[in-house]
Amino acid sequence: MTLRLALYQPDIPQNTGTMLRMTACLGVAVEIIEPAGFDVSDRNLRRSGLDYLDHVAITRHRSWAAFEEWRREAGIRLVLATTSGAVPYTAHEFRDGDCILIGRESAGVPEAVHAAADTRIVVPLREGMRSLNVAVAAAMIMGEAIRQVG
Repeated sequence: MTLRLALYQPDIPQNTGTMLRMTACLGVAVEIIEPAGFDVSDRNLRRSGLDYLDHVAITRHRSWAAFEEWRREAGIRLVLATTSGAVPYTAHEFRDGDCILIGRESAGVPEAVHAAADTRIVVPLREGMRSLNVAVAAAMIMGEAIRQVG
């Protein structure tokens, strides 16, 4: 399985650490799109990701443009998780090789990122609720993607 989780300019090291631990446990590669809201050096990631970092493949991209160039060259489909998504994540047909993109905790992703996504999915929430914690949403979506892909 070659599913990936991409973190767009993450803001909060604890959320990043939680997602790194999840991906290590599930065997999912991680793409970190910089700049982040904190120092993403190995030392700082180790503090938030504990000893799980030895079990996850992490690639750092210096910018959105660098990530997009890499993704397009590799022919990877981009699935954006967004509160303005049109398709519930449980109704989306995930494919092996998909890269699920999670936005910043503070601001999501800019319109250019929305436009670049091959599809936009949403975790449906009760009326009046704004959003889930990014690590919780990432875990829910990744669990469904793994269930579908096998």
